[in-house]
Amino acid sequence: MTTRILIADDQEDVRNGFRLILDSQPDMTVVGEAADGAEAVELARTLRPDVVLADIRMPRLDGLEVTRLLAGPTAEHPVRVVVVTTFDLDDYVHTALRNGACGFLLKRSGPNLLIEGVRAAMAGDTLISPQLTVRLLRSLSAPQPVPEPAPQPRTTAADPLTVREREVALLVARGLTNAEVGAELFISPGTAKTHVASIQAKLAVRNRVGIAAWAWETGLAGKA
Repeated sequence: MTTRILIADDQEDVRNGFRLILDSQPDMTVVGEAADGAEAVELARTLRPDVVLADIRMPRLDGLEVTRLLAGPTAEHPVRVVVVTTFDLDDYVHTALRNGACGFLLKRSGPNLLIEGVRAAMAGDTLISPQLTVRLLRSLSAPQPVPEPAPQPRTTAADPLTVREREVALLVARGLTNAEVGAELFISPGTAKTHVASIQAKLAVRNRVGIAAWAWETGLAGKA
């Protein structure tokens, strides 16, 4: 099945570049382009694309408001929105995800992550650029000044993962894509994807961010 994509960005060269990347995939096609946020909302409601790629800083409506209108809890016909921007501010990431975004990618992350972000959105997953994932999870795992009656020792006895799955989880926590995990461990991207799916099931997490959070919380990501 072909994934239908709408690109919303106020820079024509960016839209052209994204179109070339996405139209080169046999399972993707760009069905429309918008140069501002209001046009993006109108086209999304008319064309009903599977995924909208939205920049943040656009005329008339910014990408965060576009995300809220198309993917937020009040959207009549929710659309998958992946924010793609040059701005890596944590506030933008949090607001986009609260507004219903199913991905937050930096433009400098490259074409492979753009393609994987669209596929993750279609699979019901959430993909965040590696640079942002690592930074956000480090802040989440930072010690908090919450008083406790007695600190509980950390144990790995209940660790449900195999040795290979722990290797994959560590690389996911470091922000690697399936292709990069495969190259690092000398396995195919498909095998890496299978391991990621198994890890998600064992840890009862929804996506790669959940795997990374587990790796940081258990101390796995802090090793080596």
